[in-house]
Amino acid sequence: MARIAGINIPMNKHVVIGLTHIFGVGRSRAKAICETTGIKPTTKVKDLTEVEVNSIRSALAKAAVEGDLRRENSMNIKRLMDLGSYRGMRHRKGLPVRGQRTRTNARTRKGPRKTIANKKK
Repeated sequence: MARIAGINIPMNKHVVIGLTHIFGVGRSRAKAICETTGIKPTTKVKDLTEVEVNSIRSALAKAAVEGDLRRENSMNIKRLMDLGSYRGMRHRKGLPVRGQRTRTNARTRKGPRKTIANKKK
């Protein structure tokens, strides 16, 4: 397996698809990387030479991927929480951040329902 940005890229896949296994690289960025490095997107990963793999690594070094991107995302959320902004408070409480309703729905953020037993008279 070719190891790029700390991720093992599957050998039997095309380069464009294999690069999407890296966090922060989607189809459009993978196509752009293939374009800048001069590698055909339909080339299989197992057919890449060491020079081509190194050129992909250098192209990826310019963008934030994997650990750096995850760290950047978590720092952005932490900054919102430290500021005490509305979005930060929603993150802290585990509620929807982008204005969705919470009276119904929002089960993904709130988790499973907590049923309360009815009192009998």
